[in-house]
Amino acid sequence: MNRRASGGEALASEPELVSRDPATTAVVRGVVPMANLGDFFDASFGDLARITEEQHITLLGPAFGLYHGSPGDTVDLEVGFVTDRAVRPEGGVVAGSLPGGRVAKLTHAGSFDRLGDSWERLGSWMRERGLPAGEDRWETYVTEPSPDMDPRDLRTELSWPVAD
Repeated sequence: MNRRASGGEALASEPELVSRDPATTAVVRGVVPMANLGDFFDASFGDLARITEEQHITLLGPAFGLYHGSPGDTVDLEVGFVTDRAVRPEGGVVAGSLPGGRVAKLTHAGSFDRLGDSWERLGSWMRERGLPAGEDRWETYVTEPSPDMDPRDLRTELSWPVAD
């Protein structure tokens, strides 16, 4: 079941607890002013595409953003892809990983400007169940954005590890 906005737009799926295996990633990491977040993503994806192609690395899923700590005026994050093996560091692209273990997740439907509401909902759901939230969390961009798409068609999976 999805929660709906007043206009009928689906906001998010119901939160659930899942088990994830750790995953090898190719990422670009940075501490970025919130105002420059879009530019950082765009530049990172270009570098990642070029270097993973040159190194014949297979991307195993959609892009993600792994956030370290809570965003403020700046955000410490990694932008990347799950890969079939570790990338050789080059031009800002380095090997990384997504954590395994218990993860609370939900799928946000709609524009990126409403992601904060879905993150808050997931955090509240975790608190209500006594699940301690990990320091890091990530967004998987299930739907690749494009300039001419309707933002209501975007799907973003939110994953927040449980700190055991």
